[in-house]
Amino acid sequence: MTQTVTEKIITGQTDEHITFIENHIGVHINMLSDFLAMQKAAQIDGIDLRIASGFRDFARQKSIFERKLEGLLPVYDLKQNKINLEPLSVQDKIKHILLFTALPGASRHHWGSDIDVYAPNLLAGKTLQLQAWEYDIGGPMEKLNRWLDENMSKFGFFKPYRVYQNGVAPEPWHISYRPLAQTFQQALTCAQIARCLQKNQIKAESELLNMLDWIYQHYIINISD
Repeated sequence: MTQTVTEKIITGQTDEHITFIENHIGVHINMLSDFLAMQKAAQIDGIDLRIASGFRDFARQKSIFERKLEGLLPVYDLKQNKINLEPLSVQDKIKHILLFTALPGASRHHWGSDIDVYAPNLLAGKTLQLQAWEYDIGGPMEKLNRWLDENMSKFGFFKPYRVYQNGVAPEPWHISYRPLAQTFQQALTCAQIARCLQKNQIKAESELLNMLDWIYQHYIINISD
């Protein structure tokens, strides 16, 4: 599989590589056919596989990250307890945010190869929260989670945040299309991320740049598979 890899693509500053499907959900154009094949296979097994979140550009990721930094959106710990960020240093705030929210310019969702998935027919009228308990034994997404573990690799997908490795929290809903994601991850560098952050004037820029090498090691390349 061949694909264009540019700094704008891997830092989320363009959507030229994206095809948009239902409800404005976008995925990489070279991933679509394998996702649709997996979706069809899941449907045969009684699972209505859907995308909760697909492509996310830099501007959207920046908005989420900055609102969390300012206390306008909640931030949670590994046990899904809300954290009071107000008394913390900027550096500590950033560390807590990165547990569940990727650094803008370094999100795998920028690539269009990574998606958050769920099955609305398994929700039984409940609202999806994208929390680990929903995908655990006894949760509404247990059947989907088990099906993914048994079948997704047949279509080129894996879970980059399968387990906690002192970086990003476990995200059983987050799957990645290896043929694309592997190439993008290998191409993404700290220098590219730094240029993106500086160009777009992100809040806490100086702290983020000072921490960037550490963030890169712990939250960007530190994946489960």
